[in-house]
Amino acid sequence: MGPLWGLDPSLLEQNFCSCDYSPICGLPTQGCGSCLYHFSAPLYVFFLDPCNLDLINRKIKSVALCVAACPRQELKTISDVQKFAEINGSALCRYDLKPSEYASPKAKGLCPKLPVPASAPIPFFHRCAPVNISCYAKFAEALITFVSDNSVLHRLISGVMTSKEIILGLCLLSLVLSMILMVIIRYISRVLVWILTFLLILGSLGGTGVLWWLYAKQRKSPKETILPEQPQIAEANLRALLIYAISATVFTVILFLVMLVMRKRVALTIALFHVAGKVFIHLPLLVFQPFWTFFALVLFWVYWIMTLLFLGTAGSAVLNEQGFVEFKISGPLQYMWWYHVVGLIWISEFILACQQMTVAGAVVTYYFTRDKRNLPFTPILASVNRLIRYHLGTVAKGSFIITLVKIPRMILMYIHSQLKGKENACARCVLKSCICCLWCLEKCLNYLNQNAYTATAINSTNFCTSAKDAFVILVENALRVAAINTVGDFMLFLGKVLIVCSTGLAGVMLLNYQQDYTVWVLPLIIVCLFAFLVAHCFLSIYEMVVDVLFLCFAIDTKYNDGSPGREFYMDKVLMLPYIRTSIKCFKKLG
Repeated sequence: MGPLWGLDPSLLEQNFCSCDYSPICGLPTQGCGSCLYHFSAPLYVFFLDPCNLDLINRKIKSVALCVAACPRQELKTISDVQKFAEINGSALCRYDLKPSEYASPKAKGLCPKLPVPASAPIPFFHRCAPVNISCYAKFAEALITFVSDNSVLHRLISGVMTSKEIILGLCLLSLVLSMILMVIIRYISRVLVWILTFLLILGSLGGTGVLWWLYAKQRKSPKETILPEQPQIAEANLRALLIYAISATVFTVILFLVMLVMRKRVALTIALFHVAGKVFIHLPLLVFQPFWTFFALVLFWVYWIMTLLFLGTAGSAVLNEQGFVEFKISGPLQYMWWYHVVGLIWISEFILACQQMTVAGAVVTYYFTRDKRNLPFTPILASVNRLIRYHLGTVAKGSFIITLVKIPRMILMYIHSQLKGKENACARCVLKSCICCLWCLEKCLNYLNQNAYTATAINSTNFCTSAKDAFVILVENALRVAAINTVGDFMLFLGKVLIVCSTGLAGVMLLNYQQDYTVWVLPLIIVCLFAFLVAHCFLSIYEMVVDVLFLCFAIDTKYNDGSPGREFYMDKVLMLPYIRTSIKCFKKLG
């Protein structure tokens, strides 16, 4: 099953494990035979010296055999190897050596290095891997030599092992905090917005005042205190302070004007967050959506890696310069990894798009159901059913468009990394500009795709029609979109910071009671990174719900006016800021 690096032809016949016993002739050898043999399954690849690792070339520098069973227990003497072969019918030495000849002088160098470590077969790959990871001490040695202070590394690693229960508990705490925050954020959204507004005003006014104060102080300072050789430097600093102060003043004025124009639309953002909290109460399965998406991605990535490994070991058997058998890919098969990489990006984006379509379908069902008591029993499962039956093509097309943009950006990033330090300034600037433009285009298309999926869930139209309708709605509500994407995103960012800080504080308090460990750096970093990842996954679902609710609100206000027969579908919380804005518009028109 799968290729084998092969045996030294001066010692043994080349072979690899497969499902039949037939010679592959025509391969030149120097040893006992002139053919490469297959052996009947089930067989496993066994390395005579599995701990002989080539860290540079990432290979196991050892002769390999096909064996019927992996030694599950450590074989300390050659008699143990002989007994294992007699009992299990699995020869761990050269094939033409009988078990009774293992102790003879001619078996020297043809049997595994003693002691033979206990090993277990790796599923699907049929390799005998040592159970005791201490066999791979060279990897640890390479890691330790990378760090200048070995004692620090040892303390960090031992600290993680000592605090593993605390780390696990803190990770669960971050998970619980994220789920709680998704429910209560609708109650604290107004407070967060006012805190954000107050800090923004205070920061802009304070920064502008400090710059003007520094400019005035620098201007009034006596010239006698300036060194004779530094008048130009002092004048340049004074001019720079003046420019900074004027720029800060202009920024503050523009900020006040923008906040004055968008203050009513900020009320809509608060209302959307409040309704999003209600959505999670009526659709509790939305909370678990990141789990299913992560599980699907992990399954696909495992399949992709397995396929990549099988693809990397395909090809024809040839002898390398050291006399070992290698399998090299030739012909069209050598370009298959490009297809495989494209598949990785496309299907990963497809899975994420399926999540967006599922969430959009469930939230659309909630929004356009007037009586919430008439909601389906499981809107999430109903949305998944509609996705599978009607909208897989829409999701595939949207994810493919993202793939078409992502691949050129990754290629340019690879070229930039390969040419780092070699290209001139102009080429470097062009490459970075192209990468930046493609990144911006990808973000815009991601946002447009998400709204296109919502339009598809509302109107059941194809991807292109839905994308056009969503784009028109977004352009018509540009200021509202800006308010939601700025204020809303910052609120969610504050939520992530809150979860990370709470988890980190709990970690400090818990680790403080663990007296046998004093270095908290690595456990706290692990916990905080995991907390941020969990918070990002959950709050991204919240952000998705808010975006879907906004598009539903925009379509609702476009085609309905509240008159009999054209009643609004929106929640009363959303209706209040809309009515206020409408009354103000009517007053201006009157």
